[in-house]
Amino acid sequence: MVEQWRGTLYPARLPEFHRILPAEELADRVRWVWIPEWNLAPGRVSRQEVLPFPALNLVVDKDGVALSGPATRRSFRDLSGRGWAVGLLLRPAAVPVFSDDPGSLRDTEIPVDAPDLLAAVVAAMTGKPDDDAAGADRDSAGAGVVPVVDPAEARRTAAVAAAARWLEARVPVPDAEGRLANRLEDLIPADASITRVDQLAGQFGVSVRTVQRLARRYVGLPPLAMIRRYRLQEAAERLRLHPETPIADVAADLGYADHAHLAADFREVLGFTPSGYRRSAADS
Repeated sequence: MVEQWRGTLYPARLPEFHRILPAEELADRVRWVWIPEWNLAPGRVSRQEVLPFPALNLVVDKDGVALSGPATRRSFRDLSGRGWAVGLLLRPAAVPVFSDDPGSLRDTEIPVDAPDLLAAVVAAMTGKPDDDAAGADRDSAGAGVVPVVDPAEARRTAAVAAAARWLEARVPVPDAEGRLANRLEDLIPADASITRVDQLAGQFGVSVRTVQRLARRYVGLPPLAMIRRYRLQEAAERLRLHPETPIADVAADLGYADHAHLAADFREVLGFTPSGYRRSAADS
């Protein structure tokens, strides 16, 4: 399932935005592909604020390809004019192909020399559906079926396919350790009762040291930071979607000792309190 708005602090402010699951054979290397598109009036700026997933992203836009490292705090990007981006949220198992020290990329972005990926994605996002697809549509119409072809959806589909082909050719199927790193990432958001690293280690029958090493090599963040990030993402989503729920109840449901501990995490990572976020989300 695609968590369409998880990590997005103000969905109502977004331009057109899509998260698209990869082909099943790539699900162990890419969590999803995210594609925003925007066309803003001259002089208008749209600030997009996110609480990023504890992961790395490979991002393509018309100007190049970049590897975005794991974030330690809220991040934002100001959009203007017309544009788009195609981002791949990488699974942990894919990270060592791009960086042997993801921790050195915290809160930063570095260019990636991938002209073939850039060319393929730009062509997809600025081009038209290929002739085979158009021919299939004509055949369907001739058989009495009237197709509905959305050019924007066709561009996105082509861009996802192009990025997937590039990634599959360069990122091998995960080995046993890579699969374990992926399983760690899967378990943390799925089980809200996990609030400590020793609980995470116990679920897999490995040592705390092993969990710390996997997080360092495959994510670039401490495992406790990963746990807290997913809890904060869920807390933000609940505060936004359920304004009637007491903040103390949200904190208790997500394993926080009390309201004050959740508020401290909010201030440290997001820069504002849960109540302040709830008010700003309601006004957006």
